[in-house]
Amino acid sequence: MIFSWLMSPLRGGLLLALLLWLLWRWLPRWLRAIGISGLAIAGVLATPLGANALIAAVESRAPTPADCSGAPPPTIVLLGGGVLVSTDDPLDYRVLSPISIQRVFAAARLARLQPDAKILITGESFRGVPESTLMARLLVELGVSPNRIREEPTARTTWQNARSTAALLPPFDRRIWLVTSALHLPRALYAFEQAGFDTCTWPADSRYAGWIGWGYLLPASSAIVKSEAALHELLGEFAYRHGFLRQADRSPSPDSGEG
Repeated sequence: MIFSWLMSPLRGGLLLALLLWLLWRWLPRWLRAIGISGLAIAGVLATPLGANALIAAVESRAPTPADCSGAPPPTIVLLGGGVLVSTDDPLDYRVLSPISIQRVFAAARLARLQPDAKILITGESFRGVPESTLMARLLVELGVSPNRIREEPTARTTWQNARSTAALLPPFDRRIWLVTSALHLPRALYAFEQAGFDTCTWPADSRYAGWIGWGYLLPASSAIVKSEAALHELLGEFAYRHGFLRQADRSPSPDSGEG
């Protein structure tokens, strides 16, 4: 619960404002200054200007496909992005989150550019058909041969995505294409590198949006969602690097339909 508050400039800002209002007369000046600074930061992150600056800071930390050197990796690893609800129908693509669908389309494009590469899809739903199966069936609908696709339907977290992929039998080359959202790439890249993979990245999307007018400076619900997603990734990567949440944290961002 506390992490949810920390990842939201709206909820966190409201909580901080309440604490300052209740405790103001007892707080020393330096704590008042910190509290006011925190409110200012929360306010900025609630605007498109602040949210997109944070998005850009996270997305820019991952290498681009152009940074991939040497021979193209022989395997494409596609990470699940969550489902909105469970289903027992493996062709019910409507339950895939928008993030999952974006990743499938990105993987399909990469599969066309790398016609000899095999494709591994990793991701489990808590109930019903695994998201890896839904994504695999959608890839086939997009023209990818089912003979190229392999599933890993047990991983529920980014950390487990990497570990379960590394443990597959028979094993495959540890040099891979990693397909996931641009915002998720830094955390996913760290997890897969720690599992022994040499990765080239293929971002499925970018959530950054540049200046679109003076409304960029005003608070917006879409900006709050973006800031929450970016903070989710930063906090998740921090936890991974320090040994926390490696089994508990979900790979998608908070707005993907999963916890």
